[in-house]
Amino acid sequence: MSDPEKRHVPVMVEEVVNCVGSLSGVFLDCTVGEGGHTEAILRSFERCRVVGLDVDVNALELAKRRLAKYGSRVILKHASYTEAEKVLQSLAISHVDGILLDLGVSTLQLEKSERGFAFARNGPLDMRMNTDQDLTAFDIVNTWPESQIARILFEYGEEKRFSKRIARVIVANRPIVSTKELVAAISKALPYEVKRSRRRHFATKVFQAIRIAVNDELNNVRRFLEVAPNILAKSGRILVISFHSLEDRIVKQAFRSCEQLRVITRKPMLPSSEEVVRNPRSRSAKLRVAERI
Repeated sequence: MSDPEKRHVPVMVEEVVNCVGSLSGVFLDCTVGEGGHTEAILRSFERCRVVGLDVDVNALELAKRRLAKYGSRVILKHASYTEAEKVLQSLAISHVDGILLDLGVSTLQLEKSERGFAFARNGPLDMRMNTDQDLTAFDIVNTWPESQIARILFEYGEEKRFSKRIARVIVANRPIVSTKELVAAISKALPYEVKRSRRRHFATKVFQAIRIAVNDELNNVRRFLEVAPNILAKSGRILVISFHSLEDRIVKQAFRSCEQLRVITRKPMLPSSEEVVRNPRSRSAKLRVAERI
């Protein structure tokens, strides 16, 4: 396997480091992934420690190897960011001086066909970020009622016009066991001119919707943002990188409605044009920052 540092490119690293402010205590990386952002924080702030969380054990193993040179300055835990408060309590940490939540799907997850995240790679219908959980994409596609599938396509995939039509075709073509078969069903449901006119692959919205449902992503973000101010020290900052409008809307509303937070970014920060050229997957990233008052 190639070097994870060469394979995975963390998004908006420079912006994250610049927005953290001064940092000498504990930083919480809620989705440490392969360790790219955490490494940048440890390198930039020599007096800080980082607690890194992730539900993906494969990513954590890569992060562990990547960050080994920082020794006791980094603590990695197999846990969801929704469990952050409990994890910090177990480490006798009452508050942190900074929080990063990167909501993107990692290169590691997308490139492994057996994880089932990518429509471009044939594999089983899985899409679990935490492989210990029971619910998979197969379960949703093959057992959920047509009306429920249509609802998540409409709400989570923002497939406004064709959600019911796609759901009907999916149910009619059960069992669907692979990503390739799911793409074929979606293709069958959509008119040719619609598929040709879309800027992104015609299966993008459906795969997004099912992935969000499998991992309960939007509810997890809401739950975490409700408790995050409680674990953030005064003047500490929380940074959230989102990748689609549903997530960004939740973050924006949570920051604005919380009396404990002062919004730093009135509008979200975007990756530079140079970064988008280097890493096309960064093009939809949005960074919002708030500070504990």
